[in-house]
Amino acid sequence: MGKVEKKLQDMGIIIPDVPKPAASYIPAVQTGKLVYTSGQGSIKDGILVYKGKLGKDLTVEEGYEAAKISIINCLAILKGHLGSLDRVKRVVKLLGFVSSVPEFDQQPYVINGASDLLIKIFGEKGRHARSAVGTNILPFGTPVEIEMIVEVE
Repeated sequence: MGKVEKKLQDMGIIIPDVPKPAASYIPAVQTGKLVYTSGQGSIKDGILVYKGKLGKDLTVEEGYEAAKISIINCLAILKGHLGSLDRVKRVVKLLGFVSSVPEFDQQPYVINGASDLLIKIFGEKGRHARSAVGTNILPFGTPVEIEMIVEVE
């Protein structure tokens, strides 16, 4: 077990199997030392844990938790692609989409669920550039979708 996987285990986080694509795409693409993941939602054990829109169906705190699940699914893709999360040299960028009502403007606080977890896991190399975007709807009623770019050893 790698150092990062051990840290995750100590935090009580289990990295699931690589999520199956819901459409015509692959989970990750690597070009040079960069790996790009496909967007991931808050699905755990095949079930959408959180559903709906922020500002209507879900609180910022629930969105924060949905973002944590989404980034764990991104880490599952990376582990499946790389073999070990210890190969992550740096988290470069996150792109987070938040399904929300027009008046909702707290998207950054929702996506902090993913960002805060990455910093706990990877320390300084987990700090990243990021966009947190509000949208009117995401596939299958998921409230949060996140994709990430990492640099690898």
